[in-house]
Amino acid sequence: MEFSTLLIHAGQDRDPATGASSVPIYLASTYSQPDPENPAQYDYARSGNPTRDALEKAMAEIEGGAMALAFSSGMAALSSTLLLFQPGDHLIAGTDIYGGTYRALTEMFSRWGLKTSFVDTTDPAQIEAAVTASTRAILIETPSNPLLRITGLDAVSAIARKHGLLAIADGTFTTPFLQQPLKHGFDLVIHSATKFLNGHSDVVAGIVVAGSRELGERIRFIQNAFGAVPGVQDCWLLMRGLKTLGVRLAAEQDAAGWLAEQLQSLPQVIRVHYPALVGHPGREIHAQQASGGGGILSFELESPALTRAFLRNVHLPLIAVSLGGVESIMTYPATMSHAAMPPKERARRGIGDNLVRLSVGLEAPVDLLADICQALEKGLRESVSA
Repeated sequence: MEFSTLLIHAGQDRDPATGASSVPIYLASTYSQPDPENPAQYDYARSGNPTRDALEKAMAEIEGGAMALAFSSGMAALSSTLLLFQPGDHLIAGTDIYGGTYRALTEMFSRWGLKTSFVDTTDPAQIEAAVTASTRAILIETPSNPLLRITGLDAVSAIARKHGLLAIADGTFTTPFLQQPLKHGFDLVIHSATKFLNGHSDVVAGIVVAGSRELGERIRFIQNAFGAVPGVQDCWLLMRGLKTLGVRLAAEQDAAGWLAEQLQSLPQVIRVHYPALVGHPGREIHAQQASGGGGILSFELESPALTRAFLRNVHLPLIAVSLGGVESIMTYPATMSHAAMPPKERARRGIGDNLVRLSVGLEAPVDLLADICQALEKGLRESVSA
């Protein structure tokens, strides 16, 4: 089955009771139990809900996993996954990762003794060198947030198997439409479903997909015990968004690739980061494990002053946190997506105050480029006069 067909029909594509073309929104918080000694499938909505179950079945099928579990946000999905580990365990994570992930690892889970080494995961030798007797997992993003650095999925899964570790990938940027880490030997894939999976900037949700039933059941236990589950209407909206994921991301990817090429020619832009660009580090590896460059790019301007003035003059994209919507969204990592990362740590990772991240939406690319050009011209005048 082609992926575009799978997106429409994965999981439960019609209501078995009525034949409705979408699964109903079951708003009940509790369920009648005819036999108290033999609980029915559903008893309390934190533990299970028919609408949420339909979403989870669809995501497991789309990602090619054994089980999927839905959460109230991407960070809830990540944090619940980290509850697989215990004090004294050690994780290896990429240096170039989402600021919220960095914050969770360094300021929350470190308090109960979970240790993390941040290494350049684009270099398998650095991952291998970081493995200790207490290491339990490798956590990566590829492409990474916000510099779009590429980590080889096959190389990471090989190291994980060699040392008996879990291989965990954040698949938010690519979604299963472009990349499926489980097929490369990964154990878990985490998504901020708020982003491309939903695609309309009206839902906050997270997904964890497990490659094995055993691991999925462990995550399900944490989901129920920790209780960070999504609202049922959010589950329904997310299923709606999944049906158009293919056409949305294909169009956004085409526009992002074209814009990345155009931005390289602008004099105020000193560097563009996009996985499909010729010369992008790891481009060949990305082409082997993903079916396109995706809808996200980032670029660096001549100075922080110009960058801030530029962002004040952009009209079409939202200047906002998040990504993956039908509208283009520009993010200033220094104060938004990576504000939780101390300035020195951002600088060490190459995340400068002149960096802009752009999630390309469904606007006409020529209009986006025209808006970027006018904002650069105005921003240049403002930064010079200041």
